[in-house]
Formats: sequence, structure tokens, C-alpha cells
Amino acid sequence: MTTIVAFHAHADDPVLLSGGTLARAAAGGHRVVVVVATDGMDAEAPTPRWRELEAAAAILGVHRVVHLGYAESGHGPVRYPDPPGRQRFVRADTEEAAHRLAAILQEEHAGLLLGYDPNGGYGHPDHVKVHQVARRAAGLTGTRLLEATMPRDVVVRLARLIRALRIPFRYDLAALGQAYSPASAITDRFDVRRFAARKQAALAAHVSDVRGSGRLAPVLRVLVWLPAPVFGLVAGREWYVDVTRAGSAPRALPVSARLGRRRR
Repeated sequence: MTTIVAFHAHADDPVLLSGGTLARAAAGGHRVVVVVATDGMDAEAPTPRWRELEAAAAILGVHRVVHLGYAESGHGPVRYPDPPGRQRFVRADTEEAAHRLAAILQEEHAGLLLGYDPNGGYGHPDHVKVHQVARRAAGLTGTRLLEATMPRDVVVRLARLIRALRIPFRYDLAALGQAYSPASAITDRFDVRRFAARKQAALAAHVSDVRGSGRLAPVLRVLVWLPAPVFGLVAGREWYVDVTRAGSAPRALPVSARLGRRRR
């Protein structure tokens, strides 16, 4: 058994890309810690989302939730001023942030760190920063690093399905085709359909996002309302790039056999 630290940008990020992985790891007896870069305060409105993160984490079986103390940066051309006493994550010094994360990895004696791919998934500046900080923290501590992502072809197929179902979600299909990671880069694919109901319940715990007016809210509402077996078909697989062996053929091994074990 080992400790897995999942590093994410925002309070509402851990569920979609790695919620099933975290639930499965926790069920397998691993200690699971979620670290978010920002403190749950929205860039535009000071509405705490920390309690929703704690509720979602409890559903997934997460043992501890921590934040690095930065503020959300917003997604767009405008960079908000730093709030009193805090710094927007996108402006954070990468080395300083990496040392904050490394301190948690060392405190937890972590055997595995989960981060994001170089694109930060869909390009959010805070997500890209997570990639940079996680890479550096892994280098500082020697912790094995898996970068959460999705194959681009899967992303495009899901986007076309959203369009076919006439779910009101604005996106640039061409841009999505360059987001996340090419299929050739994927090294690890986890089947988490057995934990789909838990992942869906954790997603529903983010009430302010599901019921809100954000760009992704219509998609989140559909995901939460889906019957659990259908949700499992849509969101029951999660993908990673192991930076220690990037480019090798993907394998679909049980999480209990893969998480926390360093490949020799």
C-alpha cells in the first residue's frame, strides 16, 4: 500500500479526470490525498467551494484535502489582480509552488503523484501551471508521476455527441482536436466503471458548478442526471501518461496492481 497525491488546479477539478482512479485506489487500501493549487474562491466572485470539494472527496474515499494557498486565475485574456494576501496561481513562481507541493509529498511519504499533461487538458492557464509545478515537485522528491489526460479522439467524439444531443455547450472542435494528449502518448488506461456511481455522486456534490451558469454547467447537469450504468459508459475510463515511460504502449491493468508500484 502507498500514498497517492492527486494535484489539481481548482476545487471542482479532481472528479472528472481522476475521480474513479482515486475511488478505486482508496477502496484498494491506498491512502489518497488531494492537493489543489487554489483555495476554492472563484476568480470573479468570492464564493467558497471548499465544502463541496470536501464532500466530493469524502464520497471518493479521499483521506485528506489540502490547498497550496493560491487564488484562481480565471480563464481568458484578462488576468485578475491578486486578492489581498494571496497570489493568482498563474503568476506563482513555479519553483516556490513546487517546493510547497514537494513538502506535502515528503510529509505524506507519497509513492505516486498525479498531475496534468503539458496542455493542462484543455489549456486553462492554472492547469498548465499544475503540469509545470507537478513535474518540478516530482523531480525534487523522486516521486513517480502520472499525468491525467484524455485521448484527443475520445474528446472529439464526446464533443460531437454533445452537439448531436443539442446540449448547449460552446466549444471549438478544431481546438479540442489539439487539446489533451494524442493516443500514442497514453501509457495507462484505468477501467473505473465499478466506481462510476461514486464518481457521479462526487460530481453531483459540486452543486455550485452543476446548478450554476458556467460554460460547462449544461454538460455537468446531463452527466449528473444520467442513469449510473450510462454514466459508467461515458466516464468509466481514465487515462494517464507515465512520464517515466512516456510513449510506450498503453496497458489496462488494475489500479491495485499499478498505483504505488514503481516499474523496474
